[in-house]
Amino acid sequence: MLGRLLVEVASVVSILLAVFIPLCIGRNRLRTTWKEWRVRLYKSAPVAAVVIVALLINRVARQHLPDFSWAIGWNLTPTFYAIEGEAIIWFQSFANPAITQYFSFIYVYGYAFMLIFPVIAYFALSDTRPLRELLSAYAFNYLIGLVLYLLVIAYGPRNVIPDMIQTVLYDFQPQYQSLTREVNHNTNVFPSLHTSLSATVALFAYRTRQEYPIWFGVAVLLAVSVAISTMYLGIHWAIDVSAGVALAILSVVASDRLVGHPIFSEIIDEYVTQFRTVMDTFADETAKRKK
Repeated sequence: MLGRLLVEVASVVSILLAVFIPLCIGRNRLRTTWKEWRVRLYKSAPVAAVVIVALLINRVARQHLPDFSWAIGWNLTPTFYAIEGEAIIWFQSFANPAITQYFSFIYVYGYAFMLIFPVIAYFALSDTRPLRELLSAYAFNYLIGLVLYLLVIAYGPRNVIPDMIQTVLYDFQPQYQSLTREVNHNTNVFPSLHTSLSATVALFAYRTRQEYPIWFGVAVLLAVSVAISTMYLGIHWAIDVSAGVALAILSVVASDRLVGHPIFSEIIDEYVTQFRTVMDTFADETAKRKK
């Protein structure tokens, strides 16, 4: 079930990428990228490695999060419910099959596409700083979110008031349970990482709106839709969404400070120089052997 669903997600995201890459990036940038991809990859590789490490830490830690969280015992679910009450039900008052289908699509497929596309788009820019900042912001989101998940126990609306909140995502597509179960625990709703990562992408889209004006509009629409979908589907409280937006802003600011720091720039430049020297030496040796 999970494998089939992952193939389905990959297929839909691939179709979306096939549409938006030529539409937003353009052929000229793609041609230039083909010529300069090695240099850009060298410069971006260290930050990409950090993101991979952050994802691995997140993956391993989440398997044991509930035990640690309950040991700390900071359960904010009653507080969230006391603040918001049943206000979240308002979102589902508009429920109908078309809206449910849209937000279910956005929550699963649109979200995945939204995280992948800007990586490709910023790789297509000659200046790799936006890409390095985006990847750094992803890492900050995951690591800070993991700490908050560790400290805070919080159940979502669908678990707190199940008699009032419909599980429209699973009612519409029951197979999605196998996917969400792999990446989430029902005690980890604060903050909403769906919201924080989507808002992060939207903030970067705003900063690069001159390079990618079409993507800016698409990113804002998707980010807003993702945030609303988490509440419409009964997964997150409005507090979780607000915290997600705050986490996005923090991550973007932190990534800007990190990537823009002189020491970080020196490390990247030194790494690129050494790597290119190694690759040039390897190419020369290969050429000599062929002769």
